[in-house]
Amino acid sequence: MPPVRSRDGTPIASRRSGDGPPLVLVHGTASDHSRWAPVLPALEQRWSVHAVDRRGRGSSGDSGDSGDAATYAPEREFEDVTAVADALGEPVTVFGHSYGALCTLEAARLSHSIATLILYEPSFDTDGAEVYPLEVVERLETLLLAGDRDEVVATTAREVAGVPPDAVAAFRRSQPTAWRARTAAAHTIPRELRAAKTYRFDPERFRDLAVPTLLLAGSESPRAYRRATEAVDGALPGSRIVVLPGQGHTAMDTAPDLVTSEVIRFLGARS
Repeated sequence: MPPVRSRDGTPIASRRSGDGPPLVLVHGTASDHSRWAPVLPALEQRWSVHAVDRRGRGSSGDSGDSGDAATYAPEREFEDVTAVADALGEPVTVFGHSYGALCTLEAARLSHSIATLILYEPSFDTDGAEVYPLEVVERLETLLLAGDRDEVVATTAREVAGVPPDAVAAFRRSQPTAWRARTAAAHTIPRELRAAKTYRFDPERFRDLAVPTLLLAGSESPRAYRRATEAVDGALPGSRIVVLPGQGHTAMDTAPDLVTSEVIRFLGARS
């Protein structure tokens, strides 16, 4: 798809496949549009899927001259998702994962086109439950300054997403193209993690967001992700949680059929 210009002029790219009503996919930190590859075959049979490259990744641009942490503001990401959704010219469903789910949730307050939401474990701290300690972010920044982009990505997977070390190693071996794309965008990881740490979820801002919403949560995910999901569910008037049994924060990889079956069930009930 031709890139869409966000509010600040940044070009935001997406890859389109399939045919049917529009479904926008918004990946999380340390990913790009390719993170949806395991679930894409099932989704594109039913929807026109638009897998976004968030700013700083793939074919998308970045803010400022260098796109570094000094010029980064998460609000621009909210506007990016809004721009992609509104450019489609019809009601859309947006499926966001992790930090992408947070961007999607905030975009739903800005967009006139987002009619349905699917949010898989939005990434933000709640009272008494932090997704990751600040020390992890500082360590990632040190690794980035040292030029060790590979370890920035690996550490994020292990210590932020909770992916077992052997699964991280297997991903690195089996999907070298996707791994290289993630290391190329490693500079975006610490800035997003810092932004998520400073984000404060205010339920009152979402009381009137009457958008049907499916909240996905892994039964084995870290407690902080479950708490954040429950906080969103408590605020939205039209949401429900579906727990993915035996799964963690990345069920698109570990149980793609389970994820797609829940998406199909939810959206099928609304068609």
